Amino acid sequence: MIPDDDPTRSLTVANPDDPDTTYISLVGNTYGMLITGEQTNGAYCLIDMRVPDGGGPPPHRHDFEEMFTILEGEIEFTFRGEKHVVRAGSTINIPANAPHNFRNTSGAPAHMLCMCTPAGQDEYFARIGDVVAGKDAPPPQLSPDELAERRRRGAELASTYRSEFL
Repeated sequence: MIPDDDPTRSLTVANPDDPDTTYISLVGNTYGMLITGEQTNGAYCLIDMRVPDGGGPPPHRHDFEEMFTILEGEIEFTFRGEKHVVRAGSTINIPANAPHNFRNTSGAPAHMLCMCTPAGQDEYFARIGDVVAGKDAPPPQLSPDELAERRRRGAELASTYRSEFL
């Protein structure tokens, strides 16, 4: 049986140009929190990712599904040690627990959407990154000590958000 409608939940319209969208700078990338776990009762989150040439996270894994749709450019994904170049118009899914990472090796900026199911990655990014003014804002200029603090915080909180760096 299908449960009754929950009238306390509202329609969500995500627009990356909405001034209320929170943008986080993390490892040189800019991540827009389009739909948060708070808005979906933790079911999923949707993140707008802008990845400059050379950008991307270190190898990691987590116990949730992660789906990427490439909107512009191309991204090289390493999945279980094998490299795959994914171009605009394609979508890939990273199964839970699988080791992976991505890197923009194209020589040009890339833009993609990332959906994580269940949510939580949105909160993790907000806790370890730096809020910036918008999708085109430059990353903050961090001192070596500030960079070390971001790495320490990311490693310290990884297990809280069901992630592991490899």
